[in-house]
Amino acid sequence: MGIGIRIEKLRKVYDTPPPSAARGAGFSFVSQRSAGPKEKKKKFEVVALDDISLEMRAGEIFGLLGPNGAGKSTTIGVLTTRTRPTSGRAFIGDHDVWQEQVKAKRLIGVVPQRPNLDFALTAREILLFHGAYFGQSARERDQKAQALLEQFKLTDRADHMVRAFSGGMMQRISIARAMMHDPEVLFLDEPSAGLDPQTRLLLWEIVRDYNRQGKTIVLTTHYMDEADTLCDRLAIIDHGKIISQGTPKDLKAQIPGGYLLRLRFDRVPEELVAELKTLPGVTEVRTNDQAATDVYADRGGPLIAPIVNAAQGVGAELRDVHIQEPSLETLFLHHTGRSLRD
Repeated sequence: MGIGIRIEKLRKVYDTPPPSAARGAGFSFVSQRSAGPKEKKKKFEVVALDDISLEMRAGEIFGLLGPNGAGKSTTIGVLTTRTRPTSGRAFIGDHDVWQEQVKAKRLIGVVPQRPNLDFALTAREILLFHGAYFGQSARERDQKAQALLEQFKLTDRADHMVRAFSGGMMQRISIARAMMHDPEVLFLDEPSAGLDPQTRLLLWEIVRDYNRQGKTIVLTTHYMDEADTLCDRLAIIDHGKIISQGTPKDLKAQIPGGYLLRLRFDRVPEELVAELKTLPGVTEVRTNDQAATDVYADRGGPLIAPIVNAAQGVGAELRDVHIQEPSLETLFLHHTGRSLRD
């Protein structure tokens, strides 16, 4: 029936910033200031996770969606025993991840964001060694390795050193390795990053097939189409906080009016904002700066002419329009004012 996952008030604070945070990629942090002669030096802190709580149901595909540096990989790191939390608890099934690490590890398979393959081995050897590590017999691991090599379309390269593999092939063998011991929970950290469209589609089909066996799958991504297509439910995370969670359909239904029109004028006087709010179907108007305005409405293209008329009526000029249909990207923009790619 599968195994579920539970996270309770999880918090992770780094004493020094991880590389992504050092580049300013979304973590909340307090920088170290130079102290005066009588002032105590302030400790540098990077808040990667800020008291998040989540439940991932048994047998579902659950996604963590957010921009780079939002806290997705840190969450996966805690759940897979790679990152010790500052506070809070995490459970794989009935097992507390940090109190029963060995039992938790036997239930999970992990595909890290960056391949960590042994370049001195062939693809087949990587799978066989992994199976041996988990106690599989020689016959069992031979059969399992061959089946996975065929499933991932790597049979013709099975006995080649992985150092010569392309990025997509390395990702495929990494996922095959994680599935070698038939884990109940499969963690995929940005599995599609850098993959070509054909390999992405192959990966998606493999993920669906594994889930049909009753396995629980957790993936992190900043691709809206991946989250929308694969996930039964997902949580949108930003700056270490959960800003929304639910099914993709339910989340998109939260967007006021559904459509987002991103407008750029030469200027945005208050009279224009007031006029835009009165247009038919408009549910919300947000002014981002002196020239940019976001309009949420129940329609897209039919509003362009009224918007142009409203601008002309107050002496402003519409210079650019971008219409977005209801999507997870639109939802993220509504909650944060930023793009998932920012």
